[in-house]
This record gives sequence, structure tokens and C-alpha cells, in this order.
Amino acid sequence: MVGFKATDVPPTATVKFLGAGTAACIADLITFPLDTAKVRLQIQGESQGPVRATASAQYRGVLGTILTMVRTEGPRSLYNGLVAGLQRQMSFASVRIGLYDSVKQFYTKGSERTSPNVARNAIVNCAELVTYDLIKDALLTANLMTDDLPCHFTSAFGAGFCTTVIASPVDVVKTRYMNSALGQYSSAGHCALTMLQKEGPRAFYKGFMPSFLRLGSWNVVMFVTYEQLKRALMAACTSREAPF
Repeated sequence: MVGFKATDVPPTATVKFLGAGTAACIADLITFPLDTAKVRLQIQGESQGPVRATASAQYRGVLGTILTMVRTEGPRSLYNGLVAGLQRQMSFASVRIGLYDSVKQFYTKGSERTSPNVARNAIVNCAELVTYDLIKDALLTANLMTDDLPCHFTSAFGAGFCTTVIASPVDVVKTRYMNSALGQYSSAGHCALTMLQKEGPRAFYKGFMPSFLRLGSWNVVMFVTYEQLKRALMAACTSREAPF
């Protein structure tokens, strides 16, 4: 067994919320430069926009983008907007991730196969949760791995890849649209259509590698930390409540 041992007592809602928020913040701290590089690569090529001055430099690849930003804007530029990101993770991720297990157990109680219902009702926003859950469940059901750190790592890495494939087109359009000059696009749909006509379908996966590196590493750090925090907190609660 690698990492903290699973307890017989299921984690409480407080443990899930606290663990999820803390794990998400740790993941954000580690992977934030990758997200910054991803945005710079996605908006590269736009002729206008509020970030034109910083986007004028030609970025080549993830490492090249990070090195260029450090050289031209300083190391702190990689963490622009970090505070807002941490606030978002502590509030949003704690609910989104912490509540997932409880909601899933409520709606699938009494059924050995939770998976089709969960997958069918999933939306892109929770793709990482659903794919993580499905991959982990498949590995455990097939007895390929036990419920410990290597299983959590593999599931999180797979979830990061699947989420990137699903979310990249929406993410690129969102980034382009939000960073465009006023009146450049009439809507997000117009932005997507313009991208398709001028740059072709591959434009929707511009910056795929930094997106995958960001989401893959974020998922690995977040889910592994979350699973370990849940077990550590529950072990601490159980030992404190145990009679002497």
C-alpha cells in the first residue's frame, strides 16, 4: 500500500470539502505557469486585443513561452492572477469536488453500476471528475490496481487527457473571444466560425500540449493530494475518537 491507508469509515462532508479545496489550491500553485503559457499560445496570432502588447512576441512551445515571459516580463508574470485563482479553487473546487462523491452515492444507492448514469449526465465542466471516477473504477474492477497512490495517479493522468480533448475547442474559443477587441466578434459562435474559416479545424486545438500539461499535472496533483488528505483527515478523526 502506497500512501495513507483507506479507513473503514467513509469521509465526512467536512473532510471532503476541506480536502478538495486544499488539494485544488496546491495543484494551482504548482501548475499555474503552464496555464499562463497556454493562454499566451492560444491568443497568439490575434491581430487586435487588450493583450496585444504582450502577445506581440512570438512564442514557440511551452518551455519557449515560459522562458520568453521570464526574460521579457520577469518571473512574477507567470503567476499573474494567482490570488484570484486560489480564491476560486478554495470556493468552487471544494464544492464541485467535495460534493461529487456525496451526490453520486445518493443517486446510485442500491445499484452496483453507477457508471452509465454518471457518464450520461456529465457535462464538460465535470469531465475530469467523471473520467477519473470511471478510469479508477475500471482499474479496480479489473483488479489491475489496488486503491492506492499509483491507481490515483493513473486515473488522474487519464482524466487530464480526456478532459483536454473534450474542453480544448471550447477553451480556445473562450480565450480568443474574451481577449478580442470590442466589436471584433459579435458572439462566441462568430468567433468560432471565424477561426474555422481563417485558420481551419486545427485552430481549435491550438495550445493543446500546454493545455494537456496543465490539466494533466493539475489533475494528478489535485486528485492524489485529495485522496491522501481524505485518508489522513479521517485517520486523525478516528484516532482522536477512539477510546483509550
